[in-house]
Amino acid sequence: MAEKDYIVDPALLDCNRVIADIHEIRKYNPQRFEMEQLTAIIYEDLENHVCGGYKDITPNEFWARGHMPNMPLMPGVMMLEAAAQMCSYFAMKHDLLGAKMVGFGGLEDVRFRDPVIPGDRLIVVCGMTKLRRGRIVVCRFQGLVRGSIVVEGILKGIPIPVDLVSEQLSKIQA
Repeated sequence: MAEKDYIVDPALLDCNRVIADIHEIRKYNPQRFEMEQLTAIIYEDLENHVCGGYKDITPNEFWARGHMPNMPLMPGVMMLEAAAQMCSYFAMKHDLLGAKMVGFGGLEDVRFRDPVIPGDRLIVVCGMTKLRRGRIVVCRFQGLVRGSIVVEGILKGIPIPVDLVSEQLSKIQA
């Protein structure tokens, strides 16, 4: 994907226009504490199935001390987690998949373009490209810092069998 091939024109992403804060995001995403990778939702286009938000990267991120010492770089896997949480938020809020929870189903064509460091605001945009209700949701995603694409790819979300997982955990804990 070329730099100019934005999912959403960055000029439309107004970080001062918060649609959903962390408390609203928590209604749809189960991640808590260190695993919360979204700060706010700032853009929704229901007609085109596009959503955008951001993660403020602070020096207090759990990975900042050790990845890498004296040069804290946001791990790529955390950028992907932020994209997954954006896609999950949109899918759950609008009941696109018909599932109690959406989980990672796969990644394709992922590219990391530039580093993300404490002090950056990582803007994450996802656009749904395919939906098979009850089976899979496929989204194109981009992460931007200062208007430049730092990560991009295709993410697949699948329904998590919450009841089955809960049942199995109960057996292990018994």
